[in-house]
Amino acid sequence: MRPEILTPLFAGLKGLPGIGPKTAPLWNRLVATDVVGGEARIVDLLFHLPVAVIDRRRTVKIGEAPDGEIATLLVTIAEHRAPPRGSRAPYRIVAWDDTGDMTLVYFSPRADWLTKLLPEGEKRWVSGRIEWFNRAPQIVHPDLVATEAEFAGLPLVEPVYPQTEGLSSRQIAKQVARALERLPHLPEWQDADWLAKRRFPDFAAALVAVHHPDGPLDDTADDPARARLAYDELLAQQLTLALVRANAKRATKTPRIATGLLTEKIRDALPFEPTASQEAAIADVRADLASSERMLRLLQGDVGAGKTLVAIMAAAMAVEAGGQAAIMAPTDLLARQHARSLAPLAEAAGIDWAILTGREKGAARERILERLASGEVKILIGTHALFQGPVAFADLALAIVDEQHRFGVHQRLALTAKGSATDLLVMTATPIPRTLMMSFFGDLDVSRLTEKPAGRRPIATRLASAERMGEIVDGLARAIASGAKVYWVSPLVEESEAIDLAAAEARFEDLTRALGPVVGLVHGRMKAEDKDRAMRAFQEGETRLLVATTVIEVGVDVPDATIMVIEHAERFGLAQLHQLRGRVGRGSEASSCLLVYKGPLGETAKARLEIMRATEDGFLIAEEDLKLRGGGDVLGTRQSGLPGFRLARLDLHADLLETARDDARLVLARDPDLTTPRGQALRMLLHLFDQDQGVRLIKAG
Repeated sequence: MRPEILTPLFAGLKGLPGIGPKTAPLWNRLVATDVVGGEARIVDLLFHLPVAVIDRRRTVKIGEAPDGEIATLLVTIAEHRAPPRGSRAPYRIVAWDDTGDMTLVYFSPRADWLTKLLPEGEKRWVSGRIEWFNRAPQIVHPDLVATEAEFAGLPLVEPVYPQTEGLSSRQIAKQVARALERLPHLPEWQDADWLAKRRFPDFAAALVAVHHPDGPLDDTADDPARARLAYDELLAQQLTLALVRANAKRATKTPRIATGLLTEKIRDALPFEPTASQEAAIADVRADLASSERMLRLLQGDVGAGKTLVAIMAAAMAVEAGGQAAIMAPTDLLARQHARSLAPLAEAAGIDWAILTGREKGAARERILERLASGEVKILIGTHALFQGPVAFADLALAIVDEQHRFGVHQRLALTAKGSATDLLVMTATPIPRTLMMSFFGDLDVSRLTEKPAGRRPIATRLASAERMGEIVDGLARAIASGAKVYWVSPLVEESEAIDLAAAEARFEDLTRALGPVVGLVHGRMKAEDKDRAMRAFQEGETRLLVATTVIEVGVDVPDATIMVIEHAERFGLAQLHQLRGRVGRGSEASSCLLVYKGPLGETAKARLEIMRATEDGFLIAEEDLKLRGGGDVLGTRQSGLPGFRLARLDLHADLLETARDDARLVLARDPDLTTPRGQALRMLLHLFDQDQGVRLIKAG
């Protein structure tokens, strides 16, 4: 049960004056989270922070108006110059003071509205960006027009909020002011000494301060009110992760002792020696299996660092110890690829395995489920279908989850619930900056694969302008004639799968015309069988160039593909570019990646492409990505299941994250059930930030 004191904050926005059935959908689109079915609440509005300010403290005379800057002027309205009827010319209003004249410019306004707003002969305060034109200043669409009496009561520093169509920043500010009036006085959940040391205000004062800024928001890292709220959000999340971990570790298990019988047979069948970091990760897993505490381990390796081998060895160790293992991948394509990697090694070791995705149907599916429930199937590979419905294991000892950042904490818990205190190994090929690691994987121990397997060669990365498309295609024709295999990644278009698809199909047709029937196509909307067929044709060399959307971003393995072309590379994030580049350079041949961009490039896009050209180190790339994106959407958090913070910014508040993690662990060591006065207040904090999962775990414990 949520504490009664929080009820006003969790009320719907429809309770605020001016928000009714017609406008509620706009507010839902602007601030609602998916926690309560997309209905916006008072707390959501309070956590919708300004991103900039309009500073009207600079009042000037017309003759001194600064070009290109925002200024505020007291002027007398001289004359309205309306355009002729039917003309598309702007509506101009001439104003003056004792230093000169200026023009206020409006496009397509209502004349009656303007004559009422700016009556001839009267004085008005106007504010906006000054532009000098024909030796006189003008303001296009002033953002403020007020009488002298109105201006006296206005804030001179006005917050600017992120907006949605149909809601202006000023409307948002008005409703935020109403929401702040409903803020109850909450007990303090932070340590008093820590607050004093950082000079942090209390929670309510911090919220009021961030919504009423008194100057520019250039450096929010040093703003005590912003930092206080960021720390609250980080602490709520770290406390939940610590509770998840404590709850999982509390479930003691029978130690699983790996005998080495099967893993030795797999080693003998390998055509290469595992790297030192692969061996270290395998040893970590062996020790975790043998412990009476549950394994909660993240295996983090850069593209092509050999996580699949560690996963297969981990699964074999679980089987050696008498249990079963499940390997879960985010897509059917990737699950089948794992199956291809596993098959010869499982055969060499005599391990019975099966694959289960949405494609296995009818009697064949029933047979797999029977063999799994009886314990005959030792390793099961599949997609998220593995933890849905009737899939029952005889003894699930180890769950391995690939591309963990695509699965949330809830799914992580659902899979392990298929066994009793099941050990959990999660893997990601996306190098994740340390701060993001702590914020999302705080409940996991980490093993890192730092080298690439022997024989892998560096990938030469070059940039090319789209204006040279003819030369690029000619060069590919020569490369294909000499036996090369090429990926061509079609551009990413504004989050729209339908438009991405159209772009991919158009490029496929262009390249087929230029290169002949050696071109294949694969995209996310294809049926699984067609996708498989396209991939197989490319693997077996029937096609030599594969046009693809980002469906190939993760895990696709064609070792003899040596050229990667990424069209409109400036539209992709760094992490995605790095993932895509990692599809080549997987064999012993020299490989190259061509980043095709359409100019002119913005500063951030230019910096991204230069980083890609300069390094192949995924961990370095991930850190740079965090800096360039400001932590807002690293790794595409909205698509990936990573937490998108509302108040904290990981690029600014990394030091606070470290402290929050330590604080959370210390709190639970002293007060595991959160029953002390501070513990009770921290329960309130968990509710406030929708970390109800954490509250439930306290009760379950």
